[in-house]
Amino acid sequence: MLILKIILMTVGVAFTTFGYKIYFQKKYNLINGFEEACKAGRKTKRYAESVGLVEFIIGIILTVIGVCMIMIK
Repeated sequence: MLILKIILMTVGVAFTTFGYKIYFQKKYNLINGFEEACKAGRKTKRYAESVGLVEFIIGIILTVIGVCMIMIK
């Protein structure tokens, strides 16, 4: 069960990191195929910001759940 908690926290930290880099640091190249889709007009910068924000929030939630599960045991 401890392995699952560690995996949950690792995924949470990864999502938080990527979400932070996409949303706050504007590194849109972390989204697969975004640059080509943006040039073709299929996706916008607002889409990229939405993806970054969603990843950031989900990452924080997963990390908090993992920490709570470890504390509660």
